Amino acid sequence: MTPAINLAKKKKIIHTVHQYTHDPKAASYGLEAAEALGQDPAQVFKTLLFCLNGEAKNLAVAIVPVENKLNLKQAAKAAGTKKAEMANPEIAQTVTGYVVGGISPLGQKKALPTFIHSSAQEFETICVSAGKRGLEIELTPDDLAMLTRAKFVDLCG
Repeated sequence: MTPAINLAKKKKIIHTVHQYTHDPKAASYGLEAAEALGQDPAQVFKTLLFCLNGEAKNLAVAIVPVENKLNLKQAAKAAGTKKAEMANPEIAQTVTGYVVGGISPLGQKKALPTFIHSSAQEFETICVSAGKRGLEIELTPDDLAMLTRAKFVDLCG
């Protein structure tokens, strides 16, 4: 079990774990997950870390559909800062305790400001990484927001 799955169990959150064989040659971890699980890519979300105001270790989390790109201006606005840029992958791994391609928004080593793209609210359930490449957890957007203390905002476009 991963910290993400353990957190959902501990908080008695209704969830489903999906497992698939990760292909190291896959161009996109998120799109690979959607395809392998037969899910609509709009309903499978990726976890991205971004740094605030150029400070490499001042991080926040964006949860966006795998088929979308994070708009860094919107991410900065959501976080209440002037500037946002993608986090260094090595720092992201250290801070979250997960490897790139398997970073879950749940059960991270440190609680970070978290934002979920508003489109998540259109679905009964969404999938996010469960903390390993090839492992997804499906839960309601509201449960994800509650577990991560996230806000729903527009992060793409």
